[in-house]
Amino acid sequence: MEFPYGLSDFGTLIREGYFYQDRTDRIPQLEKAGRQLIFIRPRRFGKSLLLSMLEHYYDVNRAAHFEALFGNLAIGHNPTPRHNQYFVMKWDFSLVKAQGELKQIEAALHQHLNDRIAQFAVDYETYLTRSIVIRPDNAISSLESLLTATSATPHKIYLLIDEYDNFANDVLMARQQDYEALLYGEGLLKTVFKAVKAAASGRGVDRVFITGVSPVVLSDMTSGYNVGENIYLEPAFNDLCGFTEVEIATVLGRLAGEGAVWSPAEALDTMRTFYNGYRFSAKTGESIYNPTLSLYFLKHLQNHAEYPDPLLDENLAMDRNKLLYISRLPHGEDVLIKALSSDRALTIPQLARRFGVQDILNTVKDQPFMTSLLYYFGILTWVGLTPFHEGVFKIPNLVAKALYVERLQEIWLPGYEDQEHARDVSKRFCQTGDLQPLCDFIETRYFPVLSNRDYRWTNELLVKMAFLTLLFNDRLYMMVSELEADHGYVDLSLIVRPDMRRFRALDLVLEFKYLGLKELGLSGEKVRAKTREELAVLPAVAAKLDEADEQARRYGAALRDRYRPADPRAFAVVALGAERLVWRAVE
Repeated sequence: MEFPYGLSDFGTLIREGYFYQDRTDRIPQLEKAGRQLIFIRPRRFGKSLLLSMLEHYYDVNRAAHFEALFGNLAIGHNPTPRHNQYFVMKWDFSLVKAQGELKQIEAALHQHLNDRIAQFAVDYETYLTRSIVIRPDNAISSLESLLTATSATPHKIYLLIDEYDNFANDVLMARQQDYEALLYGEGLLKTVFKAVKAAASGRGVDRVFITGVSPVVLSDMTSGYNVGENIYLEPAFNDLCGFTEVEIATVLGRLAGEGAVWSPAEALDTMRTFYNGYRFSAKTGESIYNPTLSLYFLKHLQNHAEYPDPLLDENLAMDRNKLLYISRLPHGEDVLIKALSSDRALTIPQLARRFGVQDILNTVKDQPFMTSLLYYFGILTWVGLTPFHEGVFKIPNLVAKALYVERLQEIWLPGYEDQEHARDVSKRFCQTGDLQPLCDFIETRYFPVLSNRDYRWTNELLVKMAFLTLLFNDRLYMMVSELEADHGYVDLSLIVRPDMRRFRALDLVLEFKYLGLKELGLSGEKVRAKTREELAVLPAVAAKLDEADEQARRYGAALRDRYRPADPRAFAVVALGAERLVWRAVE
């Protein structure tokens, strides 16, 4: 079994015997869904391979290879009448250069379209009785010539557009005025999609399938192309790209059957924690694994009999600029904190659909706007619906969670010395279980930063965010906040990854409680003046410590059973306002 990491050509994948998770059974559903489809998924989610599969299925030139390519797949046993009936033309807008002046960008777009039209003329020259005229400075005219030439044949065109928003998003980030010139009025990109719409109105283009990352450009090109049907939220296509857990477990079982020295159950648990969790429809309960990262993991596991290190290939890291943009908006920091605090903390009335440039610039950047944008970029995902029919969103997995933690660390600890000190005290706790230096750092450095910010929370969440952002370490740990265990939720658990148990790191469980200064009947000055031992024996503090102690003990036992050979050390921590921390190691 060979894993096609980085390979998106369907023909090569099938002919050379690479692993392929069959999605050809969805072809009949796609045909019924509409003639001009728009399918949005995050970066590196297998969209290009999907288009390549459709290209090989519908291309008239590949009719002789149908059995070799599809004979062993679902669609090969019951093909639709449209298979191998089309001239296929594919545009890939990720190849359009977005740098330079507007005229240079427009020239790059003309060049790409002309190159694809010229390739089309070569591919189907045996069918064409009329020549296609390429006009270097006018690809729209070249397309008209192509349509005229194909009208004399019995075949229609299937147009595939990959990364439709790629270069336009790059332009938007760099130069808004050039973006508006491309998509507003008679802008070239808008005109291209107007030409596609016209061509699909009985002029030769029968089917269109468009992929992209976000609906930003889609909103601005709507007036030029308002006939596309969005299928990216449809439950039937939730796993059109990506792997299900059953599929991942099956592959791991096959690899283990080859004499593996690793545990399939542990490997699945690790992959679930880091790569799973994506849901693209509120109406399905099944979550999806990121396919590119999964193949990266499986290939390394097969070749080296161990997990890759790091688990996130940096070449595939999601764009951190998205979180940077959100965090700088009014209340954007609150959205990041809410997402980290709980799997059900982000609730919005409905997912926003319009993200044109004017919407981004002029609309209120409220929680629905920011949550929706993070969803489209793949760093939030559906949980489901509330009883009030509101959408609930969460961070999908540990890979995405790391981005949130990194961004908050940058905001709260921008200085080099503080960052180094934080790493030192966190490392000491994880290696020795000595919580005192970490608590000292939080009291003297972190609490003043957090309590002085414009937050509406000074409660248990305050202390949880402090510990979570300081202890987060996905190199060594499967770090889970609010992990369900023994009919409750662990506030924070750090379970050493199975492949990292040879290193010196403790399994850890922390349970947090909070007491306001009013509940204590003490001022901040008096609380600061007392020793931890004096604070710990105060009746209200002792009661909270006992409560956290009992929960940490119970959760630690549950995690010990779940993650053998993990043997977590448990700690009860009580925050007294944003002033002091009192803690106890649970015996």
